[in-house]
Amino acid sequence: MKNILKVEELAMFGLSVWALYFFNADWWYYLLLLVGPDISMIGYAGGNKLGALMYNLCHHKGVAVVVLFLGLFLPDMTIQIAGIILFGHSSMDRMFGYGLKLQKGFKYTHLGLIGKTK
Repeated sequence: MKNILKVEELAMFGLSVWALYFFNADWWYYLLLLVGPDISMIGYAGGNKLGALMYNLCHHKGVAVVVLFLGLFLPDMTIQIAGIILFGHSSMDRMFGYGLKLQKGFKYTHLGLIGKTK
């Protein structure tokens, strides 16, 4: 089952890459897709609770969809692309096993512990 979910996340990541291509996004948007939302990890400098809040805000697919639809409603291409980047990055992270963070610490996610367990 885990592999099916990873393939599903890969498909959503691929859809995001295609959407950037469809909107003729500049090359640097693809770099943002890969690493942009991870800047939210800086919240962990303020502790686990703030870190989890900031990380989850930038990695929640629901937030990404709201941002995308906000961009469609306004209409603003930059906001639309931001939604695509948030959605695609979240899919990429989940494909690699990184989920939304729990307040216990960075390695605790809704998908389980990150890394090796003893």
